[in-house]
Amino acid sequence: MAELNVSRKNIQGLLSLNDPTTKGKIFVIPEYQRPYRWEVDTCDVLWNDLKNFFEEHKDDDREYFLGSIVTCDDTDEQNRINIIDGQQRITSFLLLLRAFYYKLEDQLVDNPSDEEVEGLMKSIEPCIWKINPMTKKVSNKKETHIKTLVATDDDKIDFDLILEKGQPRDKSASYYSRNYSYFLSCCDEYAKTHLNGWKEFCLFILERCIILPIECSDLDSALTIFGTLNNRGLPLADSDIFKAELYKTQPSKQTFADKWKELEATISGAGFNLNDLFRYYTFIDRAKRGDTSKEIGLRSYYSGKGNKYPIFKTQSFFDDLCDLGTFWTSIYTNDGGFCEEEAAKYIQCLLAYPNEYWKYPISVFYHRNKTLSSEDFKKAFTPYLKKLMSFMLVRFIESPMVNAVKQYVFNFCVDTWRNGEIDCAGYQIPNDFKTRINAFSSSRITKSLLLLNAYLFDDKQTLIIGKSEIEHIFPQSWQDTNYNGWEKSDAETHLNMLGNKIIFEKRLNIQAGNNYFGKKKDRYKESKILEVQSLSKLSQNDWLKDDIERRNIRIIERLYDFFMSSLPVDSNEDITLLFELKVGEEIFQLYQIVDNDTGGVFYRLNKHIYDMNNADIFNKKMIDESDVYSDLFMALQSIDKKAFISGNLNLTDDKFQNDILNYIRS
Repeated sequence: MAELNVSRKNIQGLLSLNDPTTKGKIFVIPEYQRPYRWEVDTCDVLWNDLKNFFEEHKDDDREYFLGSIVTCDDTDEQNRINIIDGQQRITSFLLLLRAFYYKLEDQLVDNPSDEEVEGLMKSIEPCIWKINPMTKKVSNKKETHIKTLVATDDDKIDFDLILEKGQPRDKSASYYSRNYSYFLSCCDEYAKTHLNGWKEFCLFILERCIILPIECSDLDSALTIFGTLNNRGLPLADSDIFKAELYKTQPSKQTFADKWKELEATISGAGFNLNDLFRYYTFIDRAKRGDTSKEIGLRSYYSGKGNKYPIFKTQSFFDDLCDLGTFWTSIYTNDGGFCEEEAAKYIQCLLAYPNEYWKYPISVFYHRNKTLSSEDFKKAFTPYLKKLMSFMLVRFIESPMVNAVKQYVFNFCVDTWRNGEIDCAGYQIPNDFKTRINAFSSSRITKSLLLLNAYLFDDKQTLIIGKSEIEHIFPQSWQDTNYNGWEKSDAETHLNMLGNKIIFEKRLNIQAGNNYFGKKKDRYKESKILEVQSLSKLSQNDWLKDDIERRNIRIIERLYDFFMSSLPVDSNEDITLLFELKVGEEIFQLYQIVDNDTGGVFYRLNKHIYDMNNADIFNKKMIDESDVYSDLFMALQSIDKKAFISGNLNLTDDKFQNDILNYIRS
């Protein structure tokens, strides 16, 4: 078990490193930490908080609490204490104490006999520098109690120079220089207005500013504690740790630091982060090894046995990672570097997909084929994307859970690495797909389906640029309780059908608002989306139930034909949705299934219901269940009769209406 030590120290006790557990050591800001980034405004808040507290409590013993810091022992360098949380505050306090010391030096020159000034200087010195054990004086001001190893901090030379000489570099605009200059000006001003009080203020900072150092014996426990306690800034990401480990393996540290910053700049604002990039690469590595097992944590994957990070020692790893970052930036920004227009359309549909698993086989595809010419890569990429997108959408409609696609994706990654394509031979489009898709008109993949439909509507449709939204052709918000003889209660089942939804430019959608069809047509004319334009050309000024139903059928047929061209279809069973019943948030769907091989008939009831075994009035959880019955009446009996009376029943086949009525009356 990792050792943990929590103590209580003032600033002087913390920074002087003179207790038995810290004596002879120095603080180190590790490579994986972020550069010093406190703004002058933050330093101003700190200064004024300290000053106001001191002035309110200079006549009592009240202490000012600065929070906690988290450190851990360095397993490779026994004389180092790695700062995991608190490096920004520690750095700022050292700049503040150096500013006090600089001012005290000036005062001692003016008045060499001032013992108070001399005493304060001797109190500050061990907070910043190593003290000669024989003379009890500072022998070398280059030997400080802190060292920053941050890989991407180009300004750390300023910090070293300030601590050594008390002056920043000429014309330096680093955070160190700006904040130190600010603290110097504060010391000057306070010393002028509080001739004696400013010395007491200095002593207050040393002795009555309290911090809780949490000392851990290993990095993992320190990071865990940091993640639990931290509520001020961004917690350390896995990529921060990986950066440090990679840094250690590089023959040229500066070259690596420059390339890392270039990688950060490349992916900045692209829609994914460094953690994502490292995760994408794990699937490349897994595919090479034929690994289709379940995922493990990102840090555990890379660290390997004994925290040795073996993959980082592979000569090409970092270059491959940077290449992958360039690829995904191109994909997200649609710069045309890797995609034909057709492929870019598929990518746009996938970007609206509710999870990221589709990205993993694509990463493998890129890595396998990145040496191809641009033309050959694009030529192979388009059919690959078509098949992958078809599977991801169809499988989600069949089973809308992440776990339903995971194992397929793991297998696809290996297929892609070995053969350059995904193998869907073991998967078939459900025969009731057309029925099922109706239930997904208001789901997390609705936008993906509508985008795909927009492109299938007319092959002349170019890539939809800019922000788009789902438009309800017949508005969700009614202006009247009755419109053209159509009661709101009758229309609710149609409002969210795919047939009533369309992809529309966000700007125009806002302008169209909740107007009715006749008024919206003027905005539809302005659209660059051909399907939207087609609506503006209709002579009618109303959009009603029949219009929605007809368009709904066309969309489903269009999507089904597209998916059939990529995936095999199951033709052994005929599956028909008999009804859908909605009761609040609960949904019941009853299907009749006819086995074409045996002629047998049975019924499947899908239920999206409250989890009564884990009921919580403040946090109701929903679960999905599915049961099969040999008899229609038995299936109906599993639904409370009250649900049919109070719920919203949508019959797809009227011939079953009498059976339902007989059940309710029984």
